[in-house]
Order: sequence, then C-alpha cells, then structure tokens
Amino acid sequence: MSTIEVNNLSKQYGDVQALDDVSFTIDDGEFVVLLGESGAGKSTLLRCLNGITEPTSGSVIIDGEEVDGPRDDVAMIFQQHYILEEMTAYSNALTGSLGRTGFFQSLLGRYPEEDKHEALRALETVGLLDEANQRTSSMSGGQQQRVGIARALVQQPNLLLADEPVASLDPASAEVVMRYIREAAAARNLSTIASLHQVNIAREFGERFLGMKDGKLVFDGDRDEFTVDTIDEIYGDIETDSIREEQRMEVEP
Repeated sequence: MSTIEVNNLSKQYGDVQALDDVSFTIDDGEFVVLLGESGAGKSTLLRCLNGITEPTSGSVIIDGEEVDGPRDDVAMIFQQHYILEEMTAYSNALTGSLGRTGFFQSLLGRYPEEDKHEALRALETVGLLDEANQRTSSMSGGQQQRVGIARALVQQPNLLLADEPVASLDPASAEVVMRYIREAAAARNLSTIASLHQVNIAREFGERFLGMKDGKLVFDGDRDEFTVDTIDEIYGDIETDSIREEQRMEVEP
C-alpha cells in the first residue's frame, strides 16, 4: 500500500497541454476511478505516476519519495493486455517477477519457489488457477486481461494502476474483470487507480472518483458526490442524457 501525492503536475507535448496543474492525494488502500473522455489526460497522468513519462513540471511523491523513473513497487494493467500468447497463463503471470529474478534467469526458467507460489496465488485471485497451464492464445479477451492482472499482482506492488483495463471487453466481461481488480486490491490493501470511460462501470465499482477534462482535474469526490451534474461537467450533455435515461428506466414500472 502507498500514499500518493500529485503536486501541480503538468505535461506538454509541443503545443498540446496534456496535463494542466493537476494536484490530488490518495491514501493507503484507496480504490480510485479516473474518468474522462479520450484525450482528457488520463493515460498521461497514469504514465507520470508510473514513472514512464516525465512531467514538464510538478511532481509525483510516493511514500515520501519523488518519482523520477519506473518503480518496481508500481504495477500497471494495460488495455491491450501485452501478454505472450504462446505462453501459458502461469508463465505469463511469472513474468511479473522479472524485476526480482532478472531476464537471463527467467530465460532459464530459474524462478525462486516463492515467486512460483506467488504466480499461482495471483491466478487463484483472478479465478484462473484451473487454467494455469492453458495457453493464453486460446483464452477469451476477458481471461487474457485477468492474466494481465495476475502478472501485475506477482510484481508485488504497493500501487496498482489500470489504464482502460476493460475498454476492449463486452459489458459482461468488463464487469468480471473490474470485480477481480477490486477484490485483488482489497485483499492486498493496494492503493489503486483505474482509468475508465464507461460511466456505468465506474458507478458500480468506484469508491472515489477523479474527473478530468482537457488536462485539468475538474472533479474529486466520493460516490455520494458523483451525480448526474458531475458527469455533465466531465463528459457533457450526451453522456448525461444517457445516464438520466438509465435512471428513468430504473424507477419506472
């Protein structure tokens, strides 16, 4: 678990202001949903948190230490899985320990026993223990994403980041994957930030919400504060009208 401080974070790519003076704090074990339209700055923010992207100005502090590059205690779940489809679910999960094992040792299959146990535990966490020896090429998109979650857990992070982890999945698979992310974070007391664009999924699984628009943080609040007006501020009229229609259908007989 980790405490994260984001202080006046900005990132500029040429004439494009991807992040504009973003600040917030996340406490140990918080599960946060990051919302916004495509181009709002969500992925850039996550990459700055992960140390993959260097901000133009401002800082990210994790447990009192400024982030100045990739960190072993920060794991990322990606939209496109980035798993090795010719390998089994178990072998893919084991790659999460590369930071501890080393590349050449892993090529020889010389993983410490504790990492092997951790890979099996992570697969059990995401409901894939029985499929540990199955090649991921034969798995569904939802199962492949769950392998990606297991790999991130094997990294033994204190901070878990998920960049649009269910964007390519059908609604049923998206709910399953988000449920496993939530359960895994709770079981390990991981500070977690999940970037989403599906408001209905966010409303179901979020505890705290950060809303971004045009690189700025326009909302920071809990479930009770995450109202239709908030959605309007983040997304505009089209998304808000859709939510209002959902709410109308819920109350009508």
